[in-house]
Amino acid sequence: MTLHLPNPDGTLRAYEPRTEPMTMSGGSALTSRTVFSAAHVVADPYADTSPDGPAAVDWDATLAFRRHLWSHGLGVAEAMDTAQRGMGLDWPTAAELIRRSAAEARATGGRIACGVGTDQLTATTGTGLAEVRSAYEEQLAVVEESGAQAILMASRALAATAQGPDDYLEVYGHLLRQATEPVILHWLGPMFDPALEGYWGSSDLDTATDTFLEVIAAHLDKVDGIKVSLLDARREVDLRRRLPQGVRCYTGDDFNYPELIAGDEQGFSHALLGIFDPLGPLAAQAVRVLDTGDTEGFRALLDPTVALSRHLFQTPTRYYKTGVVFLAWLAGHQSHFTMVGGLQSARSLPHLARAYELADGLGLFPDPKLAEERMRNLLALYGVNA
Repeated sequence: MTLHLPNPDGTLRAYEPRTEPMTMSGGSALTSRTVFSAAHVVADPYADTSPDGPAAVDWDATLAFRRHLWSHGLGVAEAMDTAQRGMGLDWPTAAELIRRSAAEARATGGRIACGVGTDQLTATTGTGLAEVRSAYEEQLAVVEESGAQAILMASRALAATAQGPDDYLEVYGHLLRQATEPVILHWLGPMFDPALEGYWGSSDLDTATDTFLEVIAAHLDKVDGIKVSLLDARREVDLRRRLPQGVRCYTGDDFNYPELIAGDEQGFSHALLGIFDPLGPLAAQAVRVLDTGDTEGFRALLDPTVALSRHLFQTPTRYYKTGVVFLAWLAGHQSHFTMVGGLQSARSLPHLARAYELADGLGLFPDPKLAEERMRNLLALYGVNA
């Protein structure tokens, strides 16, 4: 049963696959933390499309994966970066995804929040703030009409158009004043999207943080919380401690999430994480242990997953989605390893092999034999005699 997995230097290493999965089952709602998994989309492998053409989604498999996450007590963060917004998933398809997933959430009682951005707009030298606001408003209307909570995502168009902090204050203030329910503000760092360099009007993160906090302070009644994706635990903790009372911090730090969720004597982070797509059942199990007050037990379950997460999110971080979908295929959540935009080609075979090895070691695959067979088939496709 030995697999021979490729190393980056072209050599092969022997690996003995696990034979038994970790025992994990669904359960009741989580109580001590609010936890969202940012969920991937399943492409339609039979669609005759191209990487720059309209996205083709397998709706049945995509919605089934959301039911899987809800069954474990997790919330779903829909149409976010993990769903390839701006990297294969176009706005018309994202809008359809929001409507379908929100309807599914209503039918199943699952919690859902959906991304609001401006990706239907391509900023040019003539683009103004009014056009950015209008694009945001269009998407906000779709999310609110669906009945989902809104997540105001960082905007490439705003980053390209804004002249300084005042423009961010104006655009976000306008949107928050008209939002019908409290939203989650999302700060996505340039490691996830290079086009977001200098967000909030400055490349100096301390200055940007001050502007971010100014937006929140001016609209406390419309901000449920913030999602921080800067991969800097110290900065997140510092920001978390400066938040006004009642405003939650949702960690988006896929490198340091166990310690940030566990927290300290001065507070903790909730979670909205892409890594909780492949880790969903295990993450939910860990938070249920935390619900009992057992922080050590929580860390014992979740700390070993960090090596896998750091591997999937290694530079260039924006291609982590490839590893997420790859693991969903190995786990049996979809029948193929195909992605919208052709993004299945964005990571190397050695990278995918290491992701398999780490995930298998954690017991993440419900059917280890199926995962092994699919890994063996992928190796053969690349010419590796497994």
